[in-house]
Amino acid sequence: MKQNRLSIFVCTIVSILLLQGCNPEKKSASLSRILERGYLVVGTLYGPTSYYVGAEGDTGFEYELAKKYADSLGVDLKIMASYSLDELFSRLDKGEVDLLAAGLTVTENRREKYDFAPSYNNISQKLVFKQGKKRPRELEDLTGTIMVTANSSHVENLTRLSESHAGLKWQESEELDNEELLLKILAEEIDYTIVDSHTLAVSRRYYPEISIGFTIKKSEPMAWVVANTGDDSILASLIDFFGSVHHNGTLLALDDKYYGHVEEFNYVDTRTFIKAVEEKLPKYRAIFEKYSQDVDWRLLAAISYQESHWEPHARSHTGVRGMMMLTLPTAKQMGIKSRLDAEQSIRGGAKYFKQMFERMPDRVPHPDRLWFALASYNVGLGHLNDARKITKQQGGDPDRWVEVKDRLPLLKQKKYYKNTKYGYARGDEPINYVDNIRRYYDTLTWMDNKQQAELKQEEALKLQEAEKALLEEAIPNSQKTSDIATSPK
Repeated sequence: MKQNRLSIFVCTIVSILLLQGCNPEKKSASLSRILERGYLVVGTLYGPTSYYVGAEGDTGFEYELAKKYADSLGVDLKIMASYSLDELFSRLDKGEVDLLAAGLTVTENRREKYDFAPSYNNISQKLVFKQGKKRPRELEDLTGTIMVTANSSHVENLTRLSESHAGLKWQESEELDNEELLLKILAEEIDYTIVDSHTLAVSRRYYPEISIGFTIKKSEPMAWVVANTGDDSILASLIDFFGSVHHNGTLLALDDKYYGHVEEFNYVDTRTFIKAVEEKLPKYRAIFEKYSQDVDWRLLAAISYQESHWEPHARSHTGVRGMMMLTLPTAKQMGIKSRLDAEQSIRGGAKYFKQMFERMPDRVPHPDRLWFALASYNVGLGHLNDARKITKQQGGDPDRWVEVKDRLPLLKQKKYYKNTKYGYARGDEPINYVDNIRRYYDTLTWMDNKQQAELKQEEALKLQEAEKALLEEAIPNSQKTSDIATSPK
């Protein structure tokens, strides 16, 4: 994965430099204007893989990466988000934004009009359908309606494919984005759509009934887009920026934060979890909220589901028991008398996790500190620190989870664990443990946010209906007063 990213980066830079060599008369004014005015304007798309407003404010992979670029320039970041690709490119054409950072693929048609920064990832295009329907394995198997977003790279690919598949037909929508198209599939209003692999990996955590038919286009580079105006200054600064974030591990850590835990997908497990959230969690939610303290209660609930599937009397052959699967010594340390009492177990687990979190060095960035604490909860702080020391010895960053999780499996190999303080450990287990909890946490957060939004909408509708009723009551009264005033004396 790391080698693939580096190859993509080097090839892209060579291409950009060759293009720059063909345009010796280009000037460097655009970057100067950004620096003079003190802010960078970035166009992006609303969505879980680009930009959205979360509980703690603006977030998303593209947003965080754009913020780091703005910081590197010493300017503020202004996001201009859009729901449509048409609007996005129109803003770039009009000069309303300085660049586009929206998970856009580098295509032949786009290259004719725009410049691209160095690629930071590769994605493929997947044709998807609803679980339970007949799976298409190639274009000839398609029997229904394909709908895709207008002016997307998916349209460009379908157009190319239609040259060799005369019967290939599709519909284009200027109004619907990827998530809305997926919802149309689930509602059986359309049969197929095309989704980029990274978007699909995230979306299937919320919509597990979305199934992959086949890869309709293999790996393509993804990159930021810059207007081809005859000025290379922004492009040159982007080459420097991506060179820096590639080599200092920033891009790798950011990729792990958003996508590192969603590469694996299990339909049954995801459906089972969603069902448990709907049926089991309401009974224990108030307890998780009560004892979560500084930790998001949804993360605490995700830990508990990974440990016991929210079963108060769960137990394992190793002797751990209860909702948070505490060992007897840990339960005693946390002041827990009965591990089988749901509230006591959650209280003890929350306290223990917070201790693990607080024992992580302050220099460890968020959210890596959370993932380290989770790994410690599973494998123990001693083994985690052994893996961090190995990471440092091998030239990696011991404060980044994405680096340390590559070394945790080494604790199973004698040539490594014989030189550690705490010896052998099944180092692959905390990796799976952390990834599972992160997936549950993502799904639970999405479901909870959706429920809260629906409740607010219901409250707003009730308020509108109440105001309407009061107005209707007031109108007859005013009419009666008017009738009395105008009646003959």
